[in-house]
Amino acid sequence: MQRLSPPPLLLLFSLLLLWGSCSAFKICAFNTQGFNSTKASKFQILNTLTKIVSRCDVCLLQGVRDPKGKATKALVTSLNRYNEHTRYKSVSSVGLGPTPTDKQQYVYLYRIGSVNITGQYQYPDTNNDFFREPFVLIIQSNKTDLGQIALVPLFSYPKNAVQEMDKLYDILPEVLKLMNTSNVMFLGDFKAGCGYMTRTKKQDIRLFTKPGFYWLIGDKVDTTVRDITNCPYDRIVVHGASLLKNIEPYSAKVFDFAKEFKMTKQRVLRVSDHFPVEVKLRTPSSAQPTRALPHFIILSGIIWSSLHSYL
Repeated sequence: MQRLSPPPLLLLFSLLLLWGSCSAFKICAFNTQGFNSTKASKFQILNTLTKIVSRCDVCLLQGVRDPKGKATKALVTSLNRYNEHTRYKSVSSVGLGPTPTDKQQYVYLYRIGSVNITGQYQYPDTNNDFFREPFVLIIQSNKTDLGQIALVPLFSYPKNAVQEMDKLYDILPEVLKLMNTSNVMFLGDFKAGCGYMTRTKKQDIRLFTKPGFYWLIGDKVDTTVRDITNCPYDRIVVHGASLLKNIEPYSAKVFDFAKEFKMTKQRVLRVSDHFPVEVKLRTPSSAQPTRALPHFIILSGIIWSSLHSYL
């Protein structure tokens, strides 16, 4: 019998499968609503968080109450068991908040193979402009050609949300001094919607009124879980033309893990009353064909051989 060549559509399908699996660098942010040792000890919660974070190259967690680091350690251990081909580490701020009973942390979880930490910066909030002052992480990845990217988190206090969002503008010059590029991403639970940020109040936020800032999560997006709310609290804002240019189109979105993991509303609320937000950065276009070609040939051959055996 004459050996057939793989049809063009099969080759294209193989390439698309591979392209989708390796073509982007994903950054996520998630308000965990009080992630602590108690939550970490519950299998369903820890397993859900593991599946959420494992989708990301770097993930910012907010609302973490883990002064001894036990909950974070449990999550990192779970991540490293979840996929033997990827390894994660964490970087945490100190407890931040106005009173000892309300100290919470910013925690970054990142893939060792694709993320390098090149700097970190705890903003010195001498004027008490923030309820939880940003803990900035500067990263670099071999999956992008952007160089350094600064991640500036904000988990605002609802009554002060507008003022805190506006003050992010004042942090930018300090962050740029630490970097050799202007790639800055602001992300987190800004409380940027509903009664906390009206259309009128937006005019008091320089990240809206000044040029050069791009809000990737829109005003009509719902980042909350409960049926009684429909609010775009959680946001991603980028600064820098190069960073904006490297955003994968339509990739900034809410990750509805209730739908993705087929969870009931009750189970979801045990994890958080927020959904994560995420965005993808493109990998270097010049490197993609070189990286993809050997895998593409192998993948298309395997698929075609499997199909050919049934002909």
